[in-house]
Amino acid sequence: MPLPEFQRFQYAFTAHIRNPKINPCPRGIDTRRMEIYRRLVYNNLESFLLTCFPVLHKVLGKRRWTRLMRCFLATHRSRSPFFRQIPDEFIHFLQSEEAIPANYPEFVLELAHYEWVELALSISTLAPTWEAIDREGGLLERRPVLNPVLANLCYNWPVHRIGPQTRVEQTETYLLVFRDADDQIQFTEINAFTSRLINLLASAEHTGKAALQIIAMESQHPSPEVVIQGGFEIMRDLMARGAILGVSK
Repeated sequence: MPLPEFQRFQYAFTAHIRNPKINPCPRGIDTRRMEIYRRLVYNNLESFLLTCFPVLHKVLGKRRWTRLMRCFLATHRSRSPFFRQIPDEFIHFLQSEEAIPANYPEFVLELAHYEWVELALSISTLAPTWEAIDREGGLLERRPVLNPVLANLCYNWPVHRIGPQTRVEQTETYLLVFRDADDQIQFTEINAFTSRLINLLASAEHTGKAALQIIAMESQHPSPEVVIQGGFEIMRDLMARGAILGVSK
């Protein structure tokens, strides 16, 4: 069944705004007025993304950034109607096949994801269940409780060091990001040991000691007690900083 005339007009109107190079201006619309619509839509979209991805914008430069924005507007179909989730949609777009041109830096997706994490954690509605947390219990004997607003990240590039004038080499990079008690987002570089420990604690199945025993076994360390003692100090530091909140009651 053919679409009503007004719906065909709406599709032609929005298709032209998305990609005027391949979709002609609808008949009966003044081209100068359509230019205003195109500019407004693009500028509004870009304003949301510039707030979340300032480093990516600077690294790419105006020409490559604009090309990416135009492609996002022309091809991506958003799953959410909320403006605040436009950065989420941009990440989904970058993850799609062939979204990033071959001559762009290899770290584009990872850098964008790293910048997006700050926004995602800052607006998270998750909160600790303090009545189920003991701030004084033993980290080894009991099950440590992680901050619910936390991301344990692993990248192929040192994304936290990338800038317009900075050259970086590909290297496995572990980063811990969390929202502290003052609602500030904290970023810190960690190592593979700490990342694995956090992953084990996130499963909510292990005491601190049990998690460290698993790591000692996986690494075939000749002195498991050294692993346990080192891991205990790491957990104490994470708790002091707010990444670990205490232990389960």
